[in-house]
Amino acid sequence: MDPALLVFDTAEQAAAACGSHTLECLTQAVQERGIAYLAVSGGSTPRIMFEWMARQSFDWSAVHIFWVDERCVAPDDAQSNFRMTRESLLDHIAILPGQIHRIEGERPPEEAAALYVSKIRAVMGGKPVFDVIQRGLGTDAHTASLFPGEPLLNDKEGIAAAVWVQKLGQHRVTLLPGVLERARNTVCLAAGAEKKTALRQVLAEPVETLLRPAQLRSENTSWYYDRAASGS
Repeated sequence: MDPALLVFDTAEQAAAACGSHTLECLTQAVQERGIAYLAVSGGSTPRIMFEWMARQSFDWSAVHIFWVDERCVAPDDAQSNFRMTRESLLDHIAILPGQIHRIEGERPPEEAAALYVSKIRAVMGGKPVFDVIQRGLGTDAHTASLFPGEPLLNDKEGIAAAVWVQKLGQHRVTLLPGVLERARNTVCLAAGAEKKTALRQVLAEPVETLLRPAQLRSENTSWYYDRAASGS
């Protein structure tokens, strides 16, 4: 199914709409299955979305939160996706610590990845299906920590793995394509003129995920972006 494309005047409007749809999908999951699984990403626009979500009247008691990817840094490091999510969302909602499943980026990369896989399996089973995966878009069309040319883009069976991002000189841990593609709902959030070229390529060019990883999608994928990113 082709992704839904939703453009908004501002990054704030795109973030709020993406957050609203995310909460709707989580509500539906809880109604249907009694539990909901959400995986989130880092970035400046997701921060806006999380701050919006934190202000809503929403019952988080049946939601488990995971991360799409994480830099191999301590949880209080300025680069930590967990820290950003904690500051913008987790510190402001009623959710039990046992429902928050972070990637322990302070560990050696392979160990952090293996532990994260174990956490996911313990909660979701051997073939995890997230109710919502929230992803971003890099200026090089990467998503999660899957960059163009990354061999792991061919891995449809694994759950998560450590990656070395050569261009950034950094170890990360990321969910793998099979997990991203199995999500019941995928919401992709992008804002800013610097994303314009990558967004156009991802939405208009033939699907070739090894070159444009952000073209990875699940059955229900929605793109939320502002006019600056759309170039209009």
